[in-house]
Amino acid sequence: MIGISKLLNNSSNYGDQLRYSKEAKGKVHGTHLNHGPVVVWNVTRTCNLNCIHCYSSSENKKYSNELTTEEAKTMIDQLADFQVPVLLLSGGEPFIRPDILELAEYSIKKGIRVTFSTNGTLIDKETARKVKEIGVGYVGVSFDGIRDKHDEFRRSAGAFDKALQGIKNLIEVDQRVGLRFTINKHNHLQLNQIFDFIEKENIPRACFYHLVYSGRGSEMVKDDLTHEETRNALDIIMNRTLEFQEKGLDKEILTVDNHADAVYLYLKTKETNPTQAEYIWEMLQRNGGNRSGIAIANIDYQGYVHPDQFTQNHTLGNVREKHFGDIWTNSDHPILVGLKDRKSLLKGRCASCKWLDVCNGNFRPRAEAVTGDFWESDPACYLTDEEIGLA
Repeated sequence: MIGISKLLNNSSNYGDQLRYSKEAKGKVHGTHLNHGPVVVWNVTRTCNLNCIHCYSSSENKKYSNELTTEEAKTMIDQLADFQVPVLLLSGGEPFIRPDILELAEYSIKKGIRVTFSTNGTLIDKETARKVKEIGVGYVGVSFDGIRDKHDEFRRSAGAFDKALQGIKNLIEVDQRVGLRFTINKHNHLQLNQIFDFIEKENIPRACFYHLVYSGRGSEMVKDDLTHEETRNALDIIMNRTLEFQEKGLDKEILTVDNHADAVYLYLKTKETNPTQAEYIWEMLQRNGGNRSGIAIANIDYQGYVHPDQFTQNHTLGNVREKHFGDIWTNSDHPILVGLKDRKSLLKGRCASCKWLDVCNGNFRPRAEAVTGDFWESDPACYLTDEEIGLA
């Protein structure tokens, strides 16, 4: 994640201590000193929607071999042992799972901060109250457009209104909540409308995701933005973030899954505000770029561990058979070991890029999806050859 508001406004939110801590630099098994990675757990693969870009290819059906309640608690015990700071409950749709709030509360009592990634359609007033009551840190609700555009992505009429009501129910009980938006060719022209929506509905946080070619998203390579469109999208995100600041609105804005954003933000700011650019550069050096396999991990609904939620074609072990900490520190798995010290393995533009120390090779699933080679250049890097020092 790139903290756009953090880097432009010097703001501070919970996740910043994981992304920009002085203790984060150089860590290979977690977010910072003596801590494990943030874990994204796909609690179920079942979903009540059928989104066209779903990385887990979820459908509205029951999938076999899902972790039971007791198996899930054993897994959570392992995460607590390894000092995992955050457990992000995702899916499928996490609120389909009947025991989800029991598992969330169990995690919180174990000292793990719990967050949700949800489509929002199942969050009624009672669910929102319980989420707040047990101490959930944050709920991210997916929106991929305004009304009909969102429903088109979800392939479900009325999904936008249900998700909006879910957000309103959470805001009503003072639960921290935010918006998740995946940028692509079909919706990038609505970015300004999305920012208007954030302001109108008093949503305090928004994450703008770049498209990752995984699951059903692997069929959308042609639907990704051109490099010029991506630059335009980032200009809008940066400008609207600064507008929120000028209005005195406290909004946390982030982009996700493309570390070229960090360099682009730095270069643009250097042109207009060299002092702020120095601060940005310091933060980027602490962060170190993409940390899949280092500070981010994924456990799927069957207990298999992966470098991140978009790399489920590479399995590192299963928590039913081995402690998570032992899986995460295994020195024999070539992909995991490679991700922890990847610079010498990278190829193409990534290998020669002068920003490698603050990008770390960007996102491997896109490179593999397009080229078949896990260590090739990320095709979604939109920086020019001149900007990365090749021209």
